[in-house]
Order: sequence, then C-alpha cells, then structure tokens
Amino acid sequence: MYKLLSHNDLDGVSCGILARLAFGPDVSVRYNSISGLNQEVEWFLENGDPNTFLFITDLSVNEENEAKLNQFYQAGGKVQLLDHHKTALHLNDYKWGHVVVEEKEGRPASATSLFYDYLLKHGHLTHSAVVAEFVELVRQYDTWEWERLGNRKAQRLNALFFLVSMDEFEEAMLSRLKTGDQFFFNEFEEKLLDMEERKTERYIRRKKREVVQAHIHDQWAGIVHAESYHSELGNELSKEFSHLDYIAILSMGSKRISLRTIHDSVDVSRTAGLFGGGGHAKAAGCSLSAEAFGLFVTDVFGHEPLREDAKRNRYNLLDSSFGALYTNRQEDSFLLYPLSPEQWGLEQNHKQRSETFSSFEEGEHFLKRHETAWLARDEVFVQYLMDAKKRAEVH
Repeated sequence: MYKLLSHNDLDGVSCGILARLAFGPDVSVRYNSISGLNQEVEWFLENGDPNTFLFITDLSVNEENEAKLNQFYQAGGKVQLLDHHKTALHLNDYKWGHVVVEEKEGRPASATSLFYDYLLKHGHLTHSAVVAEFVELVRQYDTWEWERLGNRKAQRLNALFFLVSMDEFEEAMLSRLKTGDQFFFNEFEEKLLDMEERKTERYIRRKKREVVQAHIHDQWAGIVHAESYHSELGNELSKEFSHLDYIAILSMGSKRISLRTIHDSVDVSRTAGLFGGGGHAKAAGCSLSAEAFGLFVTDVFGHEPLREDAKRNRYNLLDSSFGALYTNRQEDSFLLYPLSPEQWGLEQNHKQRSETFSSFEEGEHFLKRHETAWLARDEVFVQYLMDAKKRAEVH
C-alpha cells in the first residue's frame, strides 16, 4: 500500500493524480494546507501501517516531524519526500529527502515534475505523451514560466482547477490522461474558461485601485486584500507598481499572506521566512501572525490607495527627453528630466531639488516610494510647461 500527503494547490493535487495513475486503488491520497501537513504526518507515524510507503510531495515538515520521519526510515520504514521549495533544501541531508529547485536542463522544478520523474525511474509509470504534456503544463504554471513562454494553456489549467471541485478535477484529468493522445480542454471547459478569464480581468482592475504601499523591514511592499486569483493578481500588480519590491496579498478568511514579485533582485521566500513561512524566490507565503497583522494591516489602515499612472498620454511619457511629470495627493508637481544621458534631475513645483539620479527608473522609483506620486495626465503636463514658460519670461 501507498499513502500520499500533498499540497492542496494545482501542483500538489497533480501529484495525487499521478499517484492514482501509478498505483490505482493501492494508494490513499490526502491533500493538505501548509499548516495541516504536520498533523497528518504525526497521525501516520503513530497510527499508520508501518508497511505502507509514505510519499510527501510539494510540502515540507517541521523539525519535530523531520526527526520522527528519520527514525521511521532508520527503523526500516519507507518514506520519500519530494519538494522544490528552496526553504526545504536542508531535507536533502536525509536519504528519504529529495528537494530540487532547478532541474538539470536549467528549468525550475515543480513537485509534479519531480514526482513524475521518480515514478518513471522506479517503473511505476511508463512514458506517455499526454501525461508528459500535463506535467509540463503544471510545471510551467507553478513556476510561472507560462507567462515567459506565452503558454496560456498552463494558466487555463490552473483556472479550471479552481472552477470545479477537487474530485471533479481529479476525475476529469485521470480520464483524459488514461485515454487521450494529447491534452485538451473540452468545449464546455473552454466556454467556462473564457467567462472566467473576463471575470479575472475585472477583478484585477478593481484590486489595482485598492493597493497601499508601506516600508516594511527595509523593503517596499504593496498591500492588497483579496481572496481570489492570487498568482494572477500578484503578477499584474507587480508589473503595474514596479517600483515596489513585492506585493503582499492578504486573505483574512484563511489568515494567510501571499507574497509575489517580478524582480530578480528580490527573494520573497526570505520575507516570508521572517514570519514563519517560505516558498520560492518570486512566490511565497506565510501565516497572518500577530506581528504580520500589525505590519500589514494595523500600521497601514489609514493609508490611501496608490494611484495608477495616466494610461492614454501622448506627450507626458515615461523616459522622455522632455521629462516626465508626476503628481501626488497633495497636488505637488514633480518634473523628472534628463541633465545628461547618465543623469536625471528633479524639480518640484518649478523649484530645483538637490537629488539627482543615474537613470530614469531610479528617479521614478524615488518619486513613487517617497512622494507616492503617479504619472500625470497630458493636460496637467502641458499646463506645467506653460507655467514654466511664463515664469521664464517674467524673470
């Protein structure tokens, strides 16, 4: 007999689907939240059949269970942990631990891709084109490679996962992987996904108007409350407010914080680790502890949401040789303009400021972080230039 304990997201549940393909009725599968895994492991070690082979995928255990699992293994128990989160790399110290963040080909790994390789290597599955395609779609979504590769099919697979019940998803995928030659969505699913895509776009547009920013632990965070579409929302908000180091998405119902970033220089797993969480460099999470609640909720409760940059400008443009004009809620005007190809100056309300910047991006980040400013509309820019001309004529 086999037992699989896995995460309750697409990557974790896909491990369960592979386990059912490989072992059929001989496997028991349980999906867990990050916090719920350790209870399941404790129950298995105390009450489970010692002859059962235990798999743990897409999750890691706490120190106490780490020691207990090693004792179980040393006593002849069969256990294999497969994970791809860098915060679990220390489990590679054990023979039963296999944690890989990046595969040999240089691609980021997922739990599903690692488990598939394990099942192939040990003869529990034979290669199948449709299963391999499914595994790759899961890997691309979980590591966010789908966006870089432009593979919307991977994104739509995750959307379908959340649109139907877990049992329905498992049943549909198992049937498709057993009988198909190529992975596909049926006609009903395509229509459902099209409607969901439009709904997601509306949701993200609304949430863009609710983001507040805060300086937390020497990083600039964008904070928003949302219960749905965390990955898509985090990615879009990171691009919209690129001056921020990361986006913190608070889910009050589950008392969780999801952290997302698009910046290679930022590792949100380290930020999550400050609050007892973990994950990937660009996607991580933690519990909404009392300390985190104070920093991400209480301290920023009175902050006004960020304003988006003007979208339809023809004249007031980013990185323009004429300069770019920004404004804030106090109705201050900030002109960021080139002094030379390597230096940008800053003017506030027609008065020169002392700061200079080595690039337009550096200056813009300064304005958005310290002045909470946004790119002004064309008519404001034109009026500012006309006022500047009048001032010059007077003097």
